[in-house]
Amino acid sequence: MTTGRGVGPTDAAGGPTRHFPVMLPEVLAHLAPKDAALYVDGTFGAGGYTGAILNAADCRVIAFDRDPTAITGGAELVAASGGRLTLVQDRFSELGNVVEQMGLAPLDGVVLDIGVSSMQLDQAERGFSFRRDGPLDMRMADTGPSAADLVADLEETELAHIIWTLGEERFSRQIARAIVTARTENPITRTLQLADIVAKVVWAKPGEVHPATRTFQALRIAVNEELKELVGALAAAERVLKPGGRLVVVTFHSLEDRIVKNFLSHRSKAPSASRHMPQAEGPAPSFRLVAKGMVEASSDEVAGNPRSRSAKLRAAERTDAPAHPDGDLAGLLPADLSQRRGRRR
Repeated sequence: MTTGRGVGPTDAAGGPTRHFPVMLPEVLAHLAPKDAALYVDGTFGAGGYTGAILNAADCRVIAFDRDPTAITGGAELVAASGGRLTLVQDRFSELGNVVEQMGLAPLDGVVLDIGVSSMQLDQAERGFSFRRDGPLDMRMADTGPSAADLVADLEETELAHIIWTLGEERFSRQIARAIVTARTENPITRTLQLADIVAKVVWAKPGEVHPATRTFQALRIAVNEELKELVGALAAAERVLKPGGRLVVVTFHSLEDRIVKNFLSHRSKAPSASRHMPQAEGPAPSFRLVAKGMVEASSDEVAGNPRSRSAKLRAAERTDAPAHPDGDLAGLLPADLSQRRGRRR
């Protein structure tokens, strides 16, 4: 991954850019690669983090990406790695199952860079960008419903809920109503077509983010089930990291960062006790925080790579306590992310 896969909301509009790994020095400092160790890069992208980890130590990396173009593009790095890099085309929520099936668990580290890559944004045919005309797709892989399918099939109330919950868009109801009205006249199948519909509802002052920013973010997250994937990846990392293994996560908007923050906060706190109940109940902490709070990109990096300005890094080290039960993970997600497909009204 040579961009930082995830980007801030306003970057969904950007033009073609060079692909810089976001917060690379900070990622390496918190991951602390060692010789003879095994790491997972859950978001390979163009191989930026993976290449840097391989260069930092005589270690091995298993890199995941659900995007087949990323896997194909990584062939040269695989060839140059001398057998130290394995690419896996799969969702990063499956990282635990995959490394266990390969007989390679436990791991020394897991790094996750959450969101869409700038490479995907820069390809109009992928349908992520609202500044380039292309098919309204937004799928990171080749399977499942596209953004055009959601826009065509969801009921107005569910469409508004997705835009509000996943895009944090305060005009979600008006946007959903405009979409439903527009699709009765013509199918909404192009990115600029949808962007124009939203722009007629949401007015932006000069210098503000594009009116369609949050709507496109919401649809992309819904199409790819990104928040569910993140929760699944955090739980998988907890399960397969060895004691002392590091988890490093870079996020790019508040929904993702809130999930990571709450997960690590819960997993790093001991069960509470009091003088009335001195024997605390509950699982022991499975992580120890390495980064106290979030780490942000340096001012120099932001100046050279504006896409890093919204990046937040959180890191923790696995303890020797057992992984916590998965029953509390659903509480990390915004309410009602069932992703059911509504009927068209």
